[in-house]
Amino acid sequence: METLNYAVLKKTGYTGYLLEQAPEKVLQFGEGNFLRAFTDYWFDLANEKAGWNGKCVLVKPRGSHGRESQIELLNRQQGLYTLYLRGNVAGEKIDCKRVISVVSRCLNPTDSPEDFQALMALAESDDLEYVVSNTTEAGIVYDLGCQLSDTPCASFPGKLTQVLYRRYRAGKGGLTILPCELIDNNGRELLRCVRQYASQWGLEPGFADYLQEQCLFCSTLVDRIVPGGVQDPAERAAMEAENGYIDRCLDVGEVFGVWNIEGPRELAERLPFQAAGLNCPVVPDVAPYKKRKVRILNGAHTGFVLGAYLAGFHIVRDCMHDPVIRGFMRRMLHQEVIPTLPLDRQNLEEFAAAVEDRFDNPFVDHALLSISLNSTSKWRARVLPSLLDYVQQKGKLPPCITMSFAAYIAFYSTDIQALTDKGLVCRRPAGDSYTCSDDRWVLEFYYSHREDSDAQLVQAVMANRQMWGQDLTQVPGFREAVLRNLALLRSQGAKAAFAQCL
Repeated sequence: METLNYAVLKKTGYTGYLLEQAPEKVLQFGEGNFLRAFTDYWFDLANEKAGWNGKCVLVKPRGSHGRESQIELLNRQQGLYTLYLRGNVAGEKIDCKRVISVVSRCLNPTDSPEDFQALMALAESDDLEYVVSNTTEAGIVYDLGCQLSDTPCASFPGKLTQVLYRRYRAGKGGLTILPCELIDNNGRELLRCVRQYASQWGLEPGFADYLQEQCLFCSTLVDRIVPGGVQDPAERAAMEAENGYIDRCLDVGEVFGVWNIEGPRELAERLPFQAAGLNCPVVPDVAPYKKRKVRILNGAHTGFVLGAYLAGFHIVRDCMHDPVIRGFMRRMLHQEVIPTLPLDRQNLEEFAAAVEDRFDNPFVDHALLSISLNSTSKWRARVLPSLLDYVQQKGKLPPCITMSFAAYIAFYSTDIQALTDKGLVCRRPAGDSYTCSDDRWVLEFYYSHREDSDAQLVQAVMANRQMWGQDLTQVPGFREAVLRNLALLRSQGAKAAFAQCL
């Protein structure tokens, strides 16, 4: 069987959308599964649905260190790859396939001097309009060691500064920069790094004006779960047999996707996404949407998985098929979390409904124990703000969130067996052991309190300012309610305790 390329694809009789030639309008830093299942898919749809007529050039942010890279594989496939979007929408199982043809070529400037020169040549192109990036949360950093003369700079912001400066010197117009890294204010932070390099390198004042007046750095928030390739060899072989080609760059993502972009109103008209029917709100501030995602999507995970695991469940999808667990999560979101958020109620309800569908994805076995990693900091960031806002607004405790906190304590303290280099070993009521993974000081705290009564333990946990940034015993009635809930979890089990909240 031959490897995917345009000629091979035509031989298979493929009848889907393809665009072989188009101007290179996007410079993309990052070639991983996420960007290819999200932004490249969106630009590909924009070509088909909105007549955008553009291609993306993918740039590997770091060197390959001698390993065969995704860049090489993609170039071998002429930029083509197969994307599967799989999930559950309104109770309907979705499994759709699309060959993505928006990628024109891939560059590895760190390992190839020729690719670095190609990157600099692209910087001067009249066709170029956008820069997209996902270089991980650690990618938008200022590296003092980077110099303008580097070929290229080690850091992503350094490379971007080189590109923009070359473009400025060539007299070409500014670009719209759309970073997708999951950090707060990613656009503003990236601009800050670029300005810092401009100052460090002593670049002329006109370049600073160019950045301010002609370039648009947008903070964005992306939301799509992308598991990546298919790991099961048998399933992959079946896909190849059906497709009629070998695809070393095959990608898999969920159906749901939203891209919130912070920018002026006219940007929505210039971007091709809304014309293609894609969920891409251009908004004055992405912060409320970040809060929505953290408190509803991430907060739901953190809010129910620890109790669900103690109740005997192992993966998220099975929890969604249990009326008690799903009912608990639904009540927590709709009656306790959503009322504390600033966006339109209907918008929030629709997002929460989509979350339920996403958790019920028949193609993803999302393990509860993997979600439980670092639950202390997760509960603080994702759930605690909803608790405090609810108390402030309603003058009473939210029942499900309060139970969730008790379940968090129970998860870290149920029949503690040992503290090892891998984590805190506990044992479920069913008799099987599990390992809590968290910051070492958190695990040592719970281990040191393993002989405490529940009253002593609850007091110690709540009063720990390192954990919560404040003394939670000061929240009226919270300590007493958590203690009652913990007793219920211990005596009747987590499922029965969750049922008490419904």
